[in-house]
Formats: sequence, C-alpha cells, structure tokens
Amino acid sequence: MDIEQFRRAGYQAIDRICDYYISLRDKPVSSQVEPGYLRKALPAFAPTEGEDFQLIADDYQKYIIPGLTHWQHPSFFAYFPTACTFEGILAELYACSTSNPGFNWSASPACTELEAVVMDWTAQLLGLDESFYNTTEVGGGVIQTSASDSALIATIAARSRYIREHPHVAMEKLVLYTTTQTHSLGKKAGLVLGLKVRALEVTAADDFALRGETLEAALKEDVDAGLHPFILVATIGTTSSGAVDRLGEIADVAKNYPFLWLHVDAAWAGVALVCPEYREACQLSAINTYADSFCTNFHKWGLINFDASCLWVRHRTHLTDALDVTPEFLRSKHGDAGTVIDYRNWHLGLGRRFRSLKFWFVLRSRGVKGFQKYITDCTKLNAKFAERIRESDQFCFVAKPFLALTVFRLAPKSLPHLTTLELNGLNRAFYSRLAARSDIAITQTDLNGVFCVRMAIGAEMTTERDIDRTLDMIEQEGRATLKELED
Repeated sequence: MDIEQFRRAGYQAIDRICDYYISLRDKPVSSQVEPGYLRKALPAFAPTEGEDFQLIADDYQKYIIPGLTHWQHPSFFAYFPTACTFEGILAELYACSTSNPGFNWSASPACTELEAVVMDWTAQLLGLDESFYNTTEVGGGVIQTSASDSALIATIAARSRYIREHPHVAMEKLVLYTTTQTHSLGKKAGLVLGLKVRALEVTAADDFALRGETLEAALKEDVDAGLHPFILVATIGTTSSGAVDRLGEIADVAKNYPFLWLHVDAAWAGVALVCPEYREACQLSAINTYADSFCTNFHKWGLINFDASCLWVRHRTHLTDALDVTPEFLRSKHGDAGTVIDYRNWHLGLGRRFRSLKFWFVLRSRGVKGFQKYITDCTKLNAKFAERIRESDQFCFVAKPFLALTVFRLAPKSLPHLTTLELNGLNRAFYSRLAARSDIAITQTDLNGVFCVRMAIGAEMTTERDIDRTLDMIEQEGRATLKELED
C-alpha cells in the first residue's frame, strides 16, 4: 500500500466507522454467531500472494463485525462499561502511525513526557494528593494495561519492600490479603507470584465492605501463626456489588502493622472522583491519607479507549527497586543522571504503547466539565432505574445501588415463603430469559450465596428512553418467569 492508497483506504475506514456508530442502536447488542464460525469462514492458510486491500476491508465488514459484541451499544449494561470515544479513536490512529517501543525517554521523549504530564492531569482531575504527582519526583503515576496489571505491579513492589526490610522471611510465609468480594485480580496476582492469598470475609450486613475488626482478627491470627501479611488489596466499588471497603477502619488497624501495603483498586468507581459530590462516598480523603498505591481504569468509565489503566504510587522507588533491570544497551545519559523517567521500570514489560496520546486528546476535548457531566448523567440514569426497582412488587435490591450500578433479583412480594434456594432457582430462570435476548446485555453474579442480576450503566449513547425500555423488558421477563413457575 502506498501513501495515496492509504489515504483512500483511510477515508473509507473513517466513513465506515461513522456508519457503524450511526447504525449501532439498530444492531443486536450481543453477537449472534456460533463458536467456530470464523475458522469455517476463513481459509486454512494465509495467502501466498498479497490481496487487494478493498477485499480485506470488505471482509472486515462481512466476517468480523457480525462476531462483535457491541460494548458501546446504548443497551449494553453487562460487566462494566468500556469507553470508546471518537477523540480516542483518532489518538490511537496517530499513535500507531509513529510506532515506537517507548522503553525509555530516549526512545521517543514525547511519549515519556506526555505520560508524566497526563498522569498528573488525571491525578488533579480526581483530587488525588500531590504526593502521587510525577512532579514531586517521589511519587508518581504510570499507565498500565489493566487493573490486574496494576495490582500485580503493586504486589511486586510491596513484596520487594517487605523482603528488603525482613530479609530472613521465607517467601512461602508471605500472605496477600483480599476480600471475598475483591476482583479476581488479587487471586491472580497470588497465582502468578506464588503467594498465599487469604480472602477476608465480608457480609451483606456490612454492605459487603471490609471492616477494620475483620482485618485486625486476620492479622493477629496470621502473625501468631508465623505468617507475614504484607499487602491488602482494598476496593472502592467492587465488581459484584459496588461495595466500598472501609478505608478509615482499615487504616486504624494497619497503623499497628506498618509493614502492610495498602493498594486501593477503584478500577470502575474511581473515575467518579472527578465529581466533588461523590468524593466522600468514594473515600477520597482516606485514599489520599493512607493508600500506598491507587488504581482506576479510564478505559471503563472514563471516556478513554482501552487500554488506559492508571496506577499511582506514593513512593516510586518501591517500583523501581523491584523492577529496574538496565543492561548496558538500555543505558542513556539522561537515565543514568536520573533526570528523566524510564517507565519500563514501572511495569513488567520492556516496550510500551504510546497510550498517553489518547489521554491528552480526550482530556483536552472534553475538559473537566465534560467528564463530570458524563459521570453524573450515568448516575442519574441509574437512580431512575433503581427507583423503579425500589417501587416494584416483583424485584428487590441485593446490594445498595451505588453510582451507576444496581444489583437486584426477582423476589415477588406475593411469594414471601420462597427460600433462598428457591429464589436462586427462580432468578437463574429469570436471568436465562434475559441472557437469551439479543437486544440487551446484562450480567449475573452471586453475593454470598444469593444469585442476582447486575445492571451497570455507562455507554455514552444510553438515554432515559433506553432505561425505560430496559425496565419494561425486565418486568416483562420477570412476569414470564413467574408464569412458568405457576405452570
């Protein structure tokens, strides 16, 4: 492909992307293909001779689009939202047009310097303490691939610090703390690093939040048993319930265990900190006072295309002490002098994508007010949804609605005698009906043995009309499920 061919193909690609979004509301939310559809449709081998690019572009429309689940669809309420903005799309195009591995400042100074700037911008946007800013040259922020990567990096840094301070402790004695509602990232970090993982129990009575007394009991038990808890992954807005661990209580306990690293995972809910009115509920003051590291994903509820996970640490040397590997061929004058950040020592890989460009484009295009409006709009839509669930005789909450998440189940007031087991069976049947539909995407979960349904709002195209239609659909499927039970 030469430059003019690229120009024509690029124009067509932009036109087709625009057409995709114009027609998105009319598409099924979930892909309707069967497993293995694509292998059957494509040749068994790559072509020997190059093919005409128009054919390739047309095959994308023919074979790939039908196999996509449309996460930006206005009726996508599953998992958590995945951001995708036109500004972000253009930034990705620009970034990949000047491909470079970005492993140190010299590889492309703009890549490193822009990342340091936008990570400070986002820290300011969220109200994080200045100790997390790159300008301090003590703490700082870095873009990671996902919250799982961020938790893994934080765990590596915490382990390294602990072993330096306790050199005679055997690795098998180390313990990573999560809760029974922590995202799987905690368990996976333990799996990757060969660590014991202890999930501390949380209850519905505490809104599925970790309490200080639970942590204190676990620490005493483990320390008395000769174990060494060295990190706790606390959460602001858990996946299943939107729970917020009680950071103040945790800190009151942790002050007697100064070796315990506190990593706060706010992958979904953290972006809500852009709105001052949500900062108390999201415990910003406690984050700023007590957290050793903090993560939120702008690629979830933050308008920046995947991948865009932000990790801030209060002391960057804990990262670099654990991860700095600098062979001769990677050394540079500025790196040796310590006058620049070499971000390769802030994560596992060597090469890095130019992800800061999409932060820069979107932050400048939307501004603080644009981010605030998007978050408050989503939260208002969820309040509308939650109010109708609250007023319903068919449904009830399983967890308190939080920001743009509602967790509920079918629990008709006309059938108060149903046991938890029977209600779980009823809700599995109810969810099966919802999951079979192509005009909505919604997910199920289990909260301490209670099967329920999650409604997470976040697609930028979603309107009140979509919420009304979804509520009508949910009530319709609820009635159908109950009719089947009666029959």
